[in-house]
Amino acid sequence: MSRTHLIPIIALGSLVAACASPSLGPPPPTPVSSRPAEFSAADFAWSQRAGTNVVAGQLVYRQGILRYTCASSTVVLTPETPWSRRRMAALYGSTERAALPSDDVRARTPNAPAGDAGPYVKRSTCDDADQFAFAGLADGAWFAITIARPVNNPKGANMALMRRVVVRGGKRVPLAL
Repeated sequence: MSRTHLIPIIALGSLVAACASPSLGPPPPTPVSSRPAEFSAADFAWSQRAGTNVVAGQLVYRQGILRYTCASSTVVLTPETPWSRRRMAALYGSTERAALPSDDVRARTPNAPAGDAGPYVKRSTCDDADQFAFAGLADGAWFAITIARPVNNPKGANMALMRRVVVRGGKRVPLAL
């Protein structure tokens, strides 16, 4: 066999060997869901930085023809961390959005990761038009949460509403709960 014929065969053999050998690169990142759910104040540090983002929210939740309101209720904005993601999954069964009877969410509290995110949570009040806003937010992901009460139906269940929102670049982000 001539030398010019051997070069492509050697190159092909090297390629096959490289594909068969184990990767020496870093392992893939650990999914957030498999990380420990321990509370860490350091994970929340990013949320304390001053920012120029705004979340402009409105409650639009309905059950059929039954309208809900959040007037005079507190709306909280919790920074997303591995701990808070695990907590949202335990309380709401989702890390994106949920609408559950508030009694169900309260009943799940013992199963949620322990910790106090209170110092890092932003608070606003829902006005009579079911609107709320958060300003001066750092870039990142947050969980907006409020309790919605049925209008003109005292027997209807209060609903705990949660939705994840991401803010970046000094933008005003609309949010419908």
